[in-house]
Amino acid sequence: MTLPTPAPSRSKKPQKLVLTLVAAGTVLISIAVLSWLTGVRQAAVSGAASLFAPARIDDPAPRLTLTDVRGNTVSLADYRGRVVLVNNWATWCPPCQAEMPELQSYFSAHSGQGFVLVGIEAGDPAVQVADFVRQYALTFPVWLDPQSSALASFHNWSIPSSYVIDRDGTVRLAWAGPVDRPTLEKYLTPLLEK
Repeated sequence: MTLPTPAPSRSKKPQKLVLTLVAAGTVLISIAVLSWLTGVRQAAVSGAASLFAPARIDDPAPRLTLTDVRGNTVSLADYRGRVVLVNNWATWCPPCQAEMPELQSYFSAHSGQGFVLVGIEAGDPAVQVADFVRQYALTFPVWLDPQSSALASFHNWSIPSSYVIDRDGTVRLAWAGPVDRPTLEKYLTPLLEK
């Protein structure tokens, strides 16, 4: 009696290689899609901001004294005679993160025109805020607001939010949500030319 000869064994290496390549391809495609979606979301946040005109305000600027990221005592009254854009934000806020390059770009272009941008961070530790400032290469003044005094002073608890104070100390414009440079050019720049 002869035993049947076993069938030649197939190597499983080609199957493992195919599965590995499929898995790697899936991961790369997923990374590409997530990167694209992140870019689309940031563009949408930035683009959506320019669709909205600011609220027109005619109120005195709040008396607000805080500490800047270097530990100095600072006040909105220190900027009387300049046009001030106050931006309330937080390090953990995605729309705030998305608008920072726009704010920095506008500040860089107009800081020589009697304009200052004051970024008021709502409550994160000073070390974390300083890291954020370095990461985003921010050159405008950044203040710390551990008690949310700025949010209370402007009667708006949403972030980001921005306010334009004219040279006489009157709040003229307000946005709830992120702003972009084209919006600032359209609505804030005319105040710089007065």
